[in-house]
Amino acid sequence: MLRSLFRFRSLRSRLLGIVLAVGAVVGVSLPAAPEAAAASLTQITSFGTNPSNLLMYLYVPNNVKPNPPILLALHGCQGTGPYLYSSTDFGKLADQYGFIVIYPSTNPSGSCWDVSSNQALTRNGGSDPVGLMSMITYTEQHYGGNPNAVYVTGESSGGMMTDVMLADYPDVFKAGAAFMGVPYHCFYTGTVRGWNGACAGGQVIMSPQQWGDLVRNDAYPGYTGPRPRVQLWHGTADTTLNYNNLGEEVKQWTNVLGVSQTPSSSDVPVTNWNRTRYNDSSGTTQVEAYSIAGAGHQLPIQGTAMAAYAIHFMGLDGSGSTGGNTVTVTNPGNQTAASGTPINALQIHATDSASGQTLTYSATGLPPGLAISSSGLITGTPTSGGSFSTTVRATDPTGATGSTTFTWTVSGATTGSTGALRAVGAGKCLDDPNSTATLGTQQQIYSCNGQANQTWTHDSSKELTVTVGGSTLCLDANGQGTTNGTKAVIWSCNGQVNQQWNLNSNGTITGVQSGLCLDVTGAGTANGALVELWSCNGGSNQQWSLG
Repeated sequence: MLRSLFRFRSLRSRLLGIVLAVGAVVGVSLPAAPEAAAASLTQITSFGTNPSNLLMYLYVPNNVKPNPPILLALHGCQGTGPYLYSSTDFGKLADQYGFIVIYPSTNPSGSCWDVSSNQALTRNGGSDPVGLMSMITYTEQHYGGNPNAVYVTGESSGGMMTDVMLADYPDVFKAGAAFMGVPYHCFYTGTVRGWNGACAGGQVIMSPQQWGDLVRNDAYPGYTGPRPRVQLWHGTADTTLNYNNLGEEVKQWTNVLGVSQTPSSSDVPVTNWNRTRYNDSSGTTQVEAYSIAGAGHQLPIQGTAMAAYAIHFMGLDGSGSTGGNTVTVTNPGNQTAASGTPINALQIHATDSASGQTLTYSATGLPPGLAISSSGLITGTPTSGGSFSTTVRATDPTGATGSTTFTWTVSGATTGSTGALRAVGAGKCLDDPNSTATLGTQQQIYSCNGQANQTWTHDSSKELTVTVGGSTLCLDANGQGTTNGTKAVIWSCNGQVNQQWNLNSNGTITGVQSGLCLDVTGAGTANGALVELWSCNGGSNQQWSLG
C-alpha cells in the first residue's frame, strides 16, 4: 500500500481520491469558456426513498441550461459530497456547460459506498443505489433535470459505485467515468460495505464472458436495452486498488457492450497517459481506458484535464452529441526559447466547421513570462527554464472548442534554487530537527547554521527537498491536509500535489493543493517553533526567502 496513505487512513478507508501532479494538459476538444461566478452547493433533505440515510448535496450553476443534464459524482472512502465538490473540477465544468451535479455523501460520514452486498448489486435491491436513484429522480422533478441525459462518475470507492450504478441502472445512465474502480461484483462479500481484499489486490481474475454475465444476470436480469458507454481510469502504481483491476474492468465492459477486447486505437494524449479505445462497428467509442504511468491511488487530479476528459467522453461539454460546430487547432510543433530572451511572436491558427465564426484563444502551461492574446498570438519573455507542456484552445461563440498540445523547452535558469529557507519574521531557518530522516517529522525553525538539514531545494516540479542521512525527502502537507493547522512534515518524495509549493513574489510559500501559506506557528521566533499551513494573512511569520 502507498506508505503515505498510512498516515491518515486504515486499510478499509484508503479509497479517497487524492492529488498527484502528472502533467495535465488537454489533447482533445475540451473547455475554454470563461467561468461564471460560482453558485453554491446546497443540501437537499427528504428527497425520496433512502434506505441507507445518504446525504444529498446539489450544485446548480448560475447559467444552468434549460432541461439540464445531470451528473452524479461519487466520493471515495473518508470523503463526502462537499469534499468531492471542492477537490475536483466537476463543479467548474458545470459552470462552463450548464449541467447539474449531485454530490452525495455516505452515512456514516466518510464511509465507503456499499458495493459488496446483494442489495447494492441488484437493481432496486436496496442500500446506497436506491438512495442515489432517489436523488436523480428528485433532481429531474424539482430542477428540470433531463432524464435522457444522466451520467455518473466517481473516484476510488466512488469509482466502484460508478460501475455498480451503470450495471444496476443501464436504462438510466447514458455514460459513466470510473476513476480507480473495480469491476461490478468484484468487491462482493454479501455484507453491506464489506471489504474484499482479493479484489482490492487485483487477484480476482475472470474471463470477459464471466464478467459480462455477472452484469447481465445479477444486476438487472432480463434487460436487453441499450447500455451506457464507459470510461475507465487507473494508475499503474496503485497499491490500494491494484492496477490489474483496470484490465478486468475493460474485459467486463467490452463484453457487456459487445465490442472486441482488442483496442480499436491506442495513443498518448498527454505524457504518461496511455489511452485505449474500443469502438463498435460504426466507429463510436464504447469503452475508453486510461492507464496513467507511475500514478498511485490518486485520480482524478484537480487542476488537470482529467475531469474535462471525462466530461468530454460523456458529452457534457456538448461534444459529439448535438451535431454542433467542430473547431480544429493547428499544432505549431514543439517550441524552444531562452530564459530572459523575448520570443519571436507565435501565431496559433484554428479553423471552424461553420463559416463566419470568431474564435477566441486561451492557453494553459505556457512558460512563465509568456501570454496569449484572444486572437491566438503568443508573446513575451520567458523568466525561467524548463520543459513546459502547453495547451492552446480555441472557442467559437457557440461554445465549440478545439485544442492542441505541444512542448515548450526553455533553456537557462530554472525555477529551482538551493539554500537556506529563512523565516523573515523570526530571522531563523527552516530546519529538519536533528537531521532526522523519520517520515512524518514536523519541521521547525532554528538558528541558521548552513548545515544540510537547513539546505532546501525548490525544483522545477515545485518540490521543496532536503537531503539528510543520505535520503532526499520532500516537504509535505501532512495527510493531504488542506485546513489550518496542517503540519508541514518531511516525507518520501512521491510527486503528489501536497508536496508542491509555490514560492511567490510577495515572500509567501503556498501549498499548490491547499492554497494555504507556510506559517511559523503562533508567529513564534524561538528555536524549535513548529511550521504548519495556515490561511495567508500577510504576517511576517508567513514570509520566507530561499538562497
